[in-house]
Amino acid sequence: MLKTFHLLFVLIAISSFVGRVILSETQPQLLKQKWLKIAPHVIDSLLLLSGIALAVQGSWATTGHGWLAAKLIALVGYIGLGIVTMRSRGGRRWLAFSGAMACFVYIGMVAVTKNPFFFW
Repeated sequence: MLKTFHLLFVLIAISSFVGRVILSETQPQLLKQKWLKIAPHVIDSLLLLSGIALAVQGSWATTGHGWLAAKLIALVGYIGLGIVTMRSRGGRRWLAFSGAMACFVYIGMVAVTKNPFFFW
């Protein structure tokens, strides 16, 4: 059940991010609404909490699980690139957005394979 909630939060979080990027290009004035400023933080917090709960439940928080550390490092990259995406314009925005999406895909692939070097 916890895994289902976590996957649901993943879907909501990525949809929210892509939606906000689209809004920032088409109707940036909408992003000034209070709920659109708060909701992503709530969603991301629930996603992170469910991820921590899964790690504790699966005893993955112990040593020997390098894939979990790789996911956390990629998560920091995703957050940083997401910030650049939302604060930039033009080519820089789309480069950061592409990097954020690459981090997202990497996190997902590592979650499925439990291998941070799945591409080798």
